Amino acid sequence: MFRCGIAYPRCRWILPLLLLFAVIFDIIAVAAQSGWVEDDGAKSHYASMWDECRGRNNNWDCRTLMELPWAQVVAALMIIGLIILILCFILSIVALCRDTVNIGLLKATGGLLVFVAIIQIIALIIYPVNFNERIFEGQYYYTWAYGFGWGATILCLGCSILFCCLPRYEDELNGMEKIKYFYTSS
Repeated sequence: MFRCGIAYPRCRWILPLLLLFAVIFDIIAVAAQSGWVEDDGAKSHYASMWDECRGRNNNWDCRTLMELPWAQVVAALMIIGLIILILCFILSIVALCRDTVNIGLLKATGGLLVFVAIIQIIALIIYPVNFNERIFEGQYYYTWAYGFGWGATILCLGCSILFCCLPRYEDELNGMEKIKYFYTSS
């Protein structure tokens, strides 16, 4: 794929593994209850994708964010992205982990991964924009759970590029490449 010398058969195992990591990161981002956003100083306010809580120690007043349209859109886009990402992981195993590589599935997986990356980027931008409109006091920072959402999205984008490039190297992936000699005798 690159002149530096990527061994194409390694892509058969690395790409599904990268997609597995993206699935795990996405599950962590969607299921995190500790919050996507926390206040900086007093630790008295945090919000996840599903709800927001205010209070201290064991006295928390939590309200759901699912009453707000923007939060419903964020949740829907992240869950749809996760479902399609799981489908892409299954397709990558079917396409790459057999004796012969299925080129059609590689292109389909690459296209689906581009779609996942786009909808998750949209969700991960909608959340902070609308959440910041709700907050007027203090400093807030986005936590590791929100970062896992971005990590899954970046992995999807990188894997989509690789899945779209791999069909050009079908012979190398299937082990039927012709030997290229640098020196030929006259």
